[in-house]
Amino acid sequence: MTEHFHAVVWIDHKEAKIFHFGATDTSERVVHPSDPHVHIHHHANSIGSGHAAEDQKFLHAVAAEMAKSKAVLIIGPANAKHELVKHIEAHDPTIAKIIAGVEAADHPGDGDIVAHARAFFKRADKTTAQKV
Repeated sequence: MTEHFHAVVWIDHKEAKIFHFGATDTSERVVHPSDPHVHIHHHANSIGSGHAAEDQKFLHAVAAEMAKSKAVLIIGPANAKHELVKHIEAHDPTIAKIIAGVEAADHPGDGDIVAHARAFFKRADKTTAQKV
């Protein structure tokens, strides 16, 4: 795999797509949680939030893929993107430093994910020193 400065992570609770990209090429890695079909429903008068706990192995695998780049944009629907950031801040502050932004994004196609990230970094790179 060619090393790229930038990456984008699109994440929900069923999968994470990590795209490492340069000006003309892109590589993709998809990471899945150990059990993507866990559904917990909250019942009235029950204890607990009704939410499944984060899959720490899944979040760690996504973070490991992110570490291959120098600047990463994290996007996705709902809370998974924030759970990933929280996990990284707690377990790997070095990777936390490469997070350039966190944004909401529903379920775009792969090309749209990369196009959005390229536009994001085109703007961000104008105001950020590039360190290799």
